[in-house]
Parts: sequence; C-alpha cells; structure tokens
Amino acid sequence: MAATKPPANRSLHEQLLHEFRSDIISQRWPPGYRLPFETDLADSHGVSRMTMNKVLTQLTREGFLVRRRKLGTVVARPHAQAAVMEIADIAAEVQALGQAYRFELRERKLRPPRPGEIVGAGIDEASKQPVLYLLGIHFADEQPFCREERIINPEAAPGALDQDFSSVAPGQWLLQEIPWSSAEHRIRAVGSSGAVARDLGLQPGASCLEVIRRTEISGKWVTLASQTYPGDRHELTARFEPRTEAG
Repeated sequence: MAATKPPANRSLHEQLLHEFRSDIISQRWPPGYRLPFETDLADSHGVSRMTMNKVLTQLTREGFLVRRRKLGTVVARPHAQAAVMEIADIAAEVQALGQAYRFELRERKLRPPRPGEIVGAGIDEASKQPVLYLLGIHFADEQPFCREERIINPEAAPGALDQDFSSVAPGQWLLQEIPWSSAEHRIRAVGSSGAVARDLGLQPGASCLEVIRRTEISGKWVTLASQTYPGDRHELTARFEPRTEAG
C-alpha cells in the first residue's frame, strides 16, 4: 500500500519525518539498511545538515533508527517481545517479527548433570540418571537471535532420546509433545563473554538478557533451559490488572 502524502503545509522537518518513517514501515528501507551519510542525505533532499540531523535524531529516539559512531545510521531491527508468564515458542516469536527462522543444533550428548544443574533443576543427587544436554542457536534472518543451553530429563521425556533436534528446536518439540504442570522463570541481565559472545556475534561484555526456565510435571522436573538474548533486540512484557478487594 502506498504511503499517504503529508499535507503541503508541513515543514521540511515534518515532511522528512513522514517520508523516512514510510520508507521504514514499508520496508523500502528494511531492518539493517545503512542510510547514506548525513551530509549526503541533506544534499539530496535540499535541506541543511542541521535539519537532517534533527530528523535522524528524532527517528532514533522513536526507535526507528540506530546511530553508532564510525558505523553510521542503520534502520533498527524490531524488538522481540516475550510475555514474562508464558512459555514462548521462539520460532513463533521470530516469525511474528516477519523474519525467517532457523535453529542450528551445536551440541547434543547424554551426560551426568553438573552441580549447578542439579540445584537449578531440582535433581535428586542420589539419582545416577544422566541428562540430555543440548546447545543450539536460534536465528532470525540469519542473525543470532537466542543462544539456548538445555538439559532434559529422559525419565520425564523419554521420546527426547529419539530426537536429533536438527529439524525442530527442543523447546518447540517439548511444547508439542510433553505436558507440564508448573513452570518457573528466572530473568536477569548479564554481560556476554566467551562462547556466549561468540555464538551471538557480540562484543565481549555486551548486555544480554538471560531467561532460565524450569518445568515439571506431577512433581518431576522435565527440562531446565537457559536462553540468552542480545539485550538490544529483546524485551519482556507483562500485563497486569488491578487487584479487586474482597468485600
């Protein structure tokens, strides 16, 4: 659908805001598109550099653009929104953003649980049952979207041992195949380092959002997952309603 033309009495500043917003919303300028230099934009649109700077600054405040020193100005990628109290399907999250989804499994092995996993998942330390460990990367338009480490309890989800998880992500499979009776989320801000920074294509120390999720069925743990997202491309949302007082 063609963008509507702004009224003729709008200032040059307002006309440029309307034009650039339309270019972004219509994806004539898709996410990641690098804009020409500010001086070149000013010249091509017949305005002063000061006017163009004000336009780009406002669009940056509105979340349409990202401006970085030495890298220039690019169209911002839309933020993924995950509901705090839901177990989200990451494939559905990515597709809702209008981006192509892909999951890449990096590691899969049956091994004993580690001390932190025993505590996090609530595993009986006397149990000698191994866990299925999985490490994979979720992609959106071939850009790393989320790094996921997960252990699965083969006793609660025996069918997981027969899955290679090359065509379906483990979380997606669990949502479809294994019921759960309760879940717990822990959310925190972390800095990327080592493998996390490498797998997400981030600079060491970049801000990330980590969601640790544990599910169980009838008192038996099913899975413990740690999902790490680049902090500038993901946010959590929650909806609240006012409490009604009994009376």
